[in-house]
Amino acid sequence: MLVVTTENLPGYRVIAVRGHVFGVVVRSRGVGGNLIASLRAIFGGEIREYTEMLEEGRRHAVERMILNAKAIGANAVVMMRLDSSEIGGSMNEFLAYGTAVLVERLPLRPVP
Repeated sequence: MLVVTTENLPGYRVIAVRGHVFGVVVRSRGVGGNLIASLRAIFGGEIREYTEMLEEGRRHAVERMILNAKAIGANAVVMMRLDSSEIGGSMNEFLAYGTAVLVERLPLRPVP
């Protein structure tokens, strides 16, 4: 599955638009993770517990978006975007979305 943030895929032609697809994940740090993160915040620097949660949440949102695109017969997603927001002060929502398309590779032209 090709996933790009651009409108076009160089070397490919869109032959069908399947529709809008998305993947949503809601994550929360456990009490232990929040406690460790709070202690790290006192001393400054990166809070790895939250960085890992954000990376994992975004990765899972993209994976779910890809599954949804495959389910409607797409082999690529163009104009992919990621969004996140906080819910209730203790949870984060991660959203990956884009346009599912069916593409075919263009024939390669020899370089003179």
